[in-house]
Amino acid sequence: MQNQTRIIIENVMPQLDGGSFYIKRIVNQKVIVTADVFSDGHDVVECCIKFKHEKENKWKEVRLSPTQNDEWSAEFTVEKQGLYSYFIEGWVDYALNWQHGTERKIKDNQFVKSELLEGAEYCQAILKLVTKEEKTFLTKAIHAFQDEKLYDIALEITLSKELHQIFKNYPTRTLANQSAELQVYVDRKKALFSTWYEFFPRSASNTPGKHGTFKDCERLLPRVVEMGFDTLYFPPIHPIGEVNRKGKNNATTAEKDDVGSPWGIGSHFGGHQSTHPELGTIADFKALVKKAKSLGIEVAMDYALQAAPDHPYVKDFPQWFKWRPDGTVQYAENPPKKYQDIQPIYFESNDWKNLWKELLDVALFWVEECDVKVFRVDNPHTKPFYFWGWLIAEIKKKHPDVLFLAEAFTRPKIMHELAKQGFTQSYTYFTWRNSKAEMIEYLTELTQTEQKEFFRPNFWPNTPDILPYSLQSGTESVFLQKYFLAATLSSSVGIYGPAYELLVHQAMPGKEEYLNSEKYEIYQWDWEVKNKLTTIISKINQIRHQHEALQQTNNLKFCMVDNEQMIAYYKYNDAKTDNLLMICNLDPYYPKQAMVRLPLEEIGNQPVRVSDLITGNSYLWDKEWNFVELHPALPFHLFKIER
Repeated sequence: MQNQTRIIIENVMPQLDGGSFYIKRIVNQKVIVTADVFSDGHDVVECCIKFKHEKENKWKEVRLSPTQNDEWSAEFTVEKQGLYSYFIEGWVDYALNWQHGTERKIKDNQFVKSELLEGAEYCQAILKLVTKEEKTFLTKAIHAFQDEKLYDIALEITLSKELHQIFKNYPTRTLANQSAELQVYVDRKKALFSTWYEFFPRSASNTPGKHGTFKDCERLLPRVVEMGFDTLYFPPIHPIGEVNRKGKNNATTAEKDDVGSPWGIGSHFGGHQSTHPELGTIADFKALVKKAKSLGIEVAMDYALQAAPDHPYVKDFPQWFKWRPDGTVQYAENPPKKYQDIQPIYFESNDWKNLWKELLDVALFWVEECDVKVFRVDNPHTKPFYFWGWLIAEIKKKHPDVLFLAEAFTRPKIMHELAKQGFTQSYTYFTWRNSKAEMIEYLTELTQTEQKEFFRPNFWPNTPDILPYSLQSGTESVFLQKYFLAATLSSSVGIYGPAYELLVHQAMPGKEEYLNSEKYEIYQWDWEVKNKLTTIISKINQIRHQHEALQQTNNLKFCMVDNEQMIAYYKYNDAKTDNLLMICNLDPYYPKQAMVRLPLEEIGNQPVRVSDLITGNSYLWDKEWNFVELHPALPFHLFKIER
């Protein structure tokens, strides 16, 4: 390749897969960019980041500063939602190179008449670009450089910071080189900070045995607000299939009064653009969404791309399903699990373009008709990656506020690919991380590797599908501990609510599944209950909304603790005006004592006052290492560090 430029630009970070995917930020976050930029020889090299929003025509730029070993660094702030582009431009700066070389000659007492004449040319070249005051300075410089009688003044000007800054501000970019163009997608704040509460609308009634409605859900909204949740997630609200309907405890044959699984979508009452008739109408759902929004809650819908055997799609679009030689449709399986009430959509259909359009229309219906801006997507890893990349991009073109949570408990690279294709957040392995070593290893991976640029975790201690072994003891301390860790380690957190609050822990023998699962029957919850767990969860959620330090995930620093049953970590806001220290006893049965090291390299020297935001107690810590003791009854401190 023939290229006359002398500048090499390598290792531009952050980027994903050579720029195949965008990195992620929220509005007003910074993008810190580093790159290796260098040239042959010893000439002065300069470089900048150029960036612009997709709806802007003019590039903005920020100059990079050298760090070490030819690495440069700078940052820019993304101020609007949508897609930004950025790249590195580098050049040999001949004016600065002239000044640097001439300065060295002057200090060596060399006569630099010729060099001064050359300097006059560099000044002349930028006269039309500078301000009035700068033009006066440059005119004086040109005159001095060209008049031997003003030699001493010329030397003074050559060595001046003023001339250096003018050359810096108006660079000559001869033979500049550019890196490949990269992208960053910018979401609203909720993409990074959200607090989710899940319940089944059909279990919202106060009347025993009665099917809940959207009106019943409205009655529960103040309780959700009081507990500090800002996102209310419902399992599918569509008509439930009657053919092959599942019975209680996932029984293959349903009894007459069994309500089935909401994920078996579609019946003679309609499909993905319909609501279950016993829940209410589309108008009722719209009223619920509107009421929730007035209270500061967004309703998240389940976007589950599958069909019951009696879904209208099966009759109207048989080409969208895979038919077996015996004339039946292959139902969904995840051996040994069988889902006889679900028929997977056949994405390899020859009619795939119409299929994709229909599925896009489904999502757009709920966005545009009912003002739904958040989707929890069921099993996205069982559908093509490029479908998701297309669908999410198409929706965000018209509705950039829409967010997608990937329900994909699967292999790491698959979860990562979904995030790269555009999913806003993802469920994680936190559910199964219990020991100190496991949590430190996993959180370090999430917050200090490439994952921090594109994978936004949402920590759920439980879901209707998952009752982890750690919760099956029903021990209150474990439930307290797991929510505290989820809510303070990650900026997005969620629970399958009533089951968690009431310490429901009865499991299918040998499985991480709820016994008598609400997925297959209507529950009668005590919606008025207030216990220790609801009180602590509410307090933690309140603190999350009050403290910026808990509204992002990657600002995490683990602290040293001399007890393997205790974990400590520090979080802070960007301005370092909100500094929090979390300490948790991981033993659910016994009190633990430890010495905890303050992160002095982050907060400065002691003494400091640490005030527990949950209990109100405060302590003066005047040493690097300080004593703590935590009892399982309240197994954590959430300290605000103050001077």
